[in-house]
Amino acid sequence: MHKVVFLDRSTIAPQIRLRSPAFAHELIQYESTRPEEVVERLAGATIAITNKVPLRAETLRQLPELQLIAVAATGTDCVDKTFCQQRGIAVTNIRGYSVNTVPEHTFTLMLALRRNIVAFRDDVLAGEWQKSGQFCFFNHPIHDLAGARLGIIGEGALGQRVADIARAFGMIPLFATHKGKRGFGRLYTPWDEVLATSDIITLHSPLTPETRGMIGLDEFRAMQRQPLIINTARGGLVVEEDLVTALDEGFISGVGFDVTEGEPPSADSPLMRIAGRPNVILTPHVAWASDEAQQSLADQLMDNIENFVEGTPSSTSA
Repeated sequence: MHKVVFLDRSTIAPQIRLRSPAFAHELIQYESTRPEEVVERLAGATIAITNKVPLRAETLRQLPELQLIAVAATGTDCVDKTFCQQRGIAVTNIRGYSVNTVPEHTFTLMLALRRNIVAFRDDVLAGEWQKSGQFCFFNHPIHDLAGARLGIIGEGALGQRVADIARAFGMIPLFATHKGKRGFGRLYTPWDEVLATSDIITLHSPLTPETRGMIGLDEFRAMQRQPLIINTARGGLVVEEDLVTALDEGFISGVGFDVTEGEPPSADSPLMRIAGRPNVILTPHVAWASDEAQQSLADQLMDNIENFVEGTPSSTSA
């Protein structure tokens, strides 16, 4: 009989159904787990489920019975995969579940900022409509998406879906070549050209040693059209202090972020310091979290566990 332990069940909404695995098992679920609690809670476990609780080599060495780590997310950077490979611990993750929810959230941020929805709402609440003395007022610029150049950094399933939606809006999507590299073919636009000519730049890259901090002050200074910056990928892709500087100095016109370098961010972190501005929208890493997407995630999570027990383990994609 397998002992299955979910270390951070609260990272999936309570209304989402998590079915029991179809094999003999003991399932223990913790709402959250601190790093110092991991070894005790996984003692004797053959299968660990984690979303964001780190499972590093020093922890895994103390868990000789562990056979599978089922990551309840796409990103597997919380797991020491090299150690797992050496020890023979399988690692699985979730794929494809967010192909609608993340692009929709991306365009929600994009539309709200492009049309200054937050600024106009604040004005209405402050009585500006009554002060205007007419049926409308023009305190803030409003721009269409149609005709805008959309720089997309990250050409995976999410980036491709964003490009499809962009074309439906009449936008011009541009897939950026990887930073510092050439020769990606005619479907890609040079990195420097994307920075210089985009009206909006949206990030859909994984966080790796190569992509960490890929957007910093040098990149912001190269943005000639004062674009909006949208990030529904990973906070570490952007140097946050440089983002604030870029906004203050007018290199960019607005910020729509669903992710931060540390989550939750500290109250005095760069993004929290600017979160109250009308041209900044910060959401709490929920782009992935529509009920439909979360249910798909939960179902796939159990599929991965059952496949492993049946001897046909799912491979990891990240």
